[in-house]
Amino acid sequence: MSLRHAILGILSIKPMSGYELKKVIDESVGHFWTADQSQIYRTLAGLVEDGLAVRRTVVQEERPNMHLHSVTDLGSAELDRWLASPLKARPSREPFLARLFFADRMPVERIRELLDTRRRELSGQLAALEAIEVPADAAEFGLGGVLRLATLANGIAHARTELDWLDATERRLEGITS
Repeated sequence: MSLRHAILGILSIKPMSGYELKKVIDESVGHFWTADQSQIYRTLAGLVEDGLAVRRTVVQEERPNMHLHSVTDLGSAELDRWLASPLKARPSREPFLARLFFADRMPVERIRELLDTRRRELSGQLAALEAIEVPADAAEFGLGGVLRLATLANGIAHARTELDWLDATERRLEGITS
């Protein structure tokens, strides 16, 4: 997946400014696809340049003008092409696992700190995902709502599973260091 396709997908839901896009990304797909504000603006400019999106300026009285972006027919076609294309498996890179793999070089207390730091990070991610408001009846939002909630459930399940794995790893560590 590229940021271009993530932005096209979000714009296919409704037109947005770059600022709104950043907020929506952080609150919806951020657990599996992130972007900083400058990446979003660069990508929006490229989408407009390529004819996949259009930008219109909305004049605001008390605030700076807002630049609202919408997906074009060409952009919708590109999004549909990408959705129908085969997925290419990419090699996974997990910096935490790489550190853990070689952590036997460190004192056991530092290994525990490494595990505790990861546990705190994951607990924060899990809390953020669980704080996302979920409508009582996702079906009323149609297929899109059901699928968007499925990605949220996936993020929650992954975080919980990794927390369980960290607990098991900690127990194994205790078993050989006690």
